[in-house]
Amino acid sequence: MKRNHILTMMLLLALPAWAQNRQPQVVDKVVAVVGKNIILQSDIENQYLQYRLNGETAGTAQSMRCEIMRDMLFQKLMLNQAEMDSITVTDEQVDAELDRKIQYFVDHLGSQEKLEQYFNKTIVEIKDEVRRAAKDNLLQEQVRAKIMERVMVTPSEVKKFYHDLPQDSIPMVEEQYEIVQIVKRPPVSIDEKLQVKDRLYQIRKRILEGESSFSTMAVLYSEDPGSAKKGGELGLTGKGVWASEFESTAFNLRDGEISDVIETEFGFHIIQLIERRENMVNCRHILLTAKVPVEALEKAQSELDSVARLIRDGKMAFEEACKKFSDDDAKSNGGFITNAATGSKRLGVREMQEMEDYFPEYKNLAFVISRLGIDEVSDPVPMTTNEKKDAFRLVMVKKKIGAHKANLKDDYNLIQGWATNAKMQQAIMGWVKEKAKKAYIRIDENFADCDFYSEWKMQ
Repeated sequence: MKRNHILTMMLLLALPAWAQNRQPQVVDKVVAVVGKNIILQSDIENQYLQYRLNGETAGTAQSMRCEIMRDMLFQKLMLNQAEMDSITVTDEQVDAELDRKIQYFVDHLGSQEKLEQYFNKTIVEIKDEVRRAAKDNLLQEQVRAKIMERVMVTPSEVKKFYHDLPQDSIPMVEEQYEIVQIVKRPPVSIDEKLQVKDRLYQIRKRILEGESSFSTMAVLYSEDPGSAKKGGELGLTGKGVWASEFESTAFNLRDGEISDVIETEFGFHIIQLIERRENMVNCRHILLTAKVPVEALEKAQSELDSVARLIRDGKMAFEEACKKFSDDDAKSNGGFITNAATGSKRLGVREMQEMEDYFPEYKNLAFVISRLGIDEVSDPVPMTTNEKKDAFRLVMVKKKIGAHKANLKDDYNLIQGWATNAKMQQAIMGWVKEKAKKAYIRIDENFADCDFYSEWKMQ
């Protein structure tokens, strides 16, 4: 198997293993055609070997290859539809996607030099080889978004979905907690803010003078982990989602224009407009945050120590102390920490751990509550808010819910997510059935036993 073909697949799919290029060569051939797009035998085998390396053992070898083929046919059909719908992506979008993929592997190997050594190629050469794959990935994302844009479930659909589940297949829900907190967020000094603004102005100057692209500078410097790996890109977004200052600036930019430095509750930004589509815009940004002085953090810790003593001595209820002393927006609601995935007040340990990389508020939360009993208040513990600000907090477990079989009363939001995913799958299947009738599709007879074969060969 060719080394650069494996590299293309790895960067396209963002897989974690690194041993694929040491697999023996296979005889290659075209096993499927969708419009102008082909699927090679090596594409299938490459993915199959990767699953095996990752410990995937579900099903027979042939059933796994069938699932891989089904996924790749869907990807190629989306590319075919993107061409029919004249969907395009810009060079800057492709560059941002490449930067994100490269950064993913740099993070796993440890450095850019190690990545280059592993493949015996420069970063520029690697990007050149996988540029087409990155572009295809972006086109597929746009087509998928169009398929999903009208998918939503009503409460009655959620109930029907649940009641239609066989009783013996209703999943168990892990042990969960309802957690409250009191947060002290010390203010940032004016001098620190001025220094951060100056840094961002220097970054903006380097971009305007052509020293580097906006997306590259976002990967290198932006403190927004969600968008930095994508070159700062936020995706098509309508009004009412971003902070008001950010939204006002973004919607008033011209294509390609870079904003002045603006401030929001999250920090300081510069914004570049990628495209405008009706009432939505796609832009990228670079975020820098001002750091809280050590002295202010020490003061916050001391203040929370005093609050904890009031609660432990019975002189003030946690909820009352939360309303009086907390700087958190949730203080009017008793200080409950919300599950970002479901919107409920309940959090499982695994959920907290999985969300740590995306929501700093969850960092070390599972460890803190593991040492607390019900209604026991913690000592002040350091935290980073979701706005990337250093702070301290007191934490208390209000309720512990044992592991149980999912039900509508306790787990509505979770079941709603399952119902939505099921409806998304239905939307995809309906879309495939419609579009496959209009596209030229040819599949190798070796895959005729796959259970999807007749669906894709019906035209």
